[in-house]
Amino acid sequence: MNRVVIVGASAGGLAAAESLRRAGFEGVITLVGDEPRPPYDRPPLSKHLLTGQWAPARLALRSADDLDALGLELRLGLPATGLDPGRKNVMLAGDTRVPYDAVIIATGVRARLLPGTDGLAGVHTLRTLPDALALKEGLRPGRHLVIVGAGFVGAEVAATARALGVRVTLLEAGPVPLGQAVGEEAGRFLTRLHHDHGVAVRTGVVVTEILSAEGTVTGVRLSDATVLPADDVLVAIGSVPNTEWLAGSGLAVDDGLVCDQFCSAAENVYGVGDVARWHNPLFDTAMRIEHRTNAAEQGMAVARNILGGPRPFAPVPYFWSDQYDVKIQAYGHLRDHDEALVMDSDFSRRQLLVAYRRGERVAGVLAVGKSPKILRAWRSLIAAGSPWTAALTSPTAA
Repeated sequence: MNRVVIVGASAGGLAAAESLRRAGFEGVITLVGDEPRPPYDRPPLSKHLLTGQWAPARLALRSADDLDALGLELRLGLPATGLDPGRKNVMLAGDTRVPYDAVIIATGVRARLLPGTDGLAGVHTLRTLPDALALKEGLRPGRHLVIVGAGFVGAEVAATARALGVRVTLLEAGPVPLGQAVGEEAGRFLTRLHHDHGVAVRTGVVVTEILSAEGTVTGVRLSDATVLPADDVLVAIGSVPNTEWLAGSGLAVDDGLVCDQFCSAAENVYGVGDVARWHNPLFDTAMRIEHRTNAAEQGMAVARNILGGPRPFAPVPYFWSDQYDVKIQAYGHLRDHDEALVMDSDFSRRQLLVAYRRGERVAGVLAVGKSPKILRAWRSLIAAGSPWTAALTSPTAA
């Protein structure tokens, strides 16, 4: 094993590179990125960067000296255009071929767009630093921001924009924000949180048209015929895995790069981060997770599997979201749950605890305003595959 190519220069790809070096790999590591800048952190884009608390330079995941110390062959600003597993080559823009002994695919996702909005001034998505800087220009007191999609990105931007004095309307096609992912009770809690901070939350509505004049957005038309004037529109309706460049490679693609429990998509081909849909044996299900913590952990796991005996990647997924004065944290696999049981709910104290069941076992927990001790206890129960009834009566999780 002399050459490892990592396609994707974000948190997962960087974690894989660092883990390879820490494990003693002395061969060539080529880090490929379609953006021209070195790896940077994305979660602060919807918060610290938009508010101006952080300058763009602070987003860097590592200093220039730290990157130099890794001895990487950096190929930045060069999108990957193809993969040839037979010849073990990655093709880059400009007809460049990079040979590999093992390749790590960490190309992430891109924001899903609304049809007919390309090139329309004032319509934004939020995935990259340039996206955030463009959106930041419009976040001024008195302006009206309409957010299409009340997932975590949309909700975090709503909170940030309100702190900047922007009028915000948050649109959600479902009955409550995030209901499909975290359940209706948690969705109602978050809705009330936004209402209390002056966000107009509208559910059960779909955008049918983006209105514009002279190439600039002026508003949105909803399925109930309502027209909402808008100075800016943020489209936050989910993401699309960046797998098109793998066409013709023979690799399986289905809502991401399909990988086994070892994060392997084929011999010497691995998936990491948002783009990887791997089988998590802890929950006995395929999952694709778009959270920073998972990307870093998966990058480290793949590095170990490349250099040593393969071990399954079976984490208890973790994510967090900062909105206003609360931190929302969750462990486990919340999607596709069979039951979401409210263990504690006190909005006046900004506290919420919801446990999630899949089949006969505890699968996840979501908490607002709870102590780290309680969260650690629930994480242990989830990691152990504890039966649902046993988890509910556990004194450590009360």
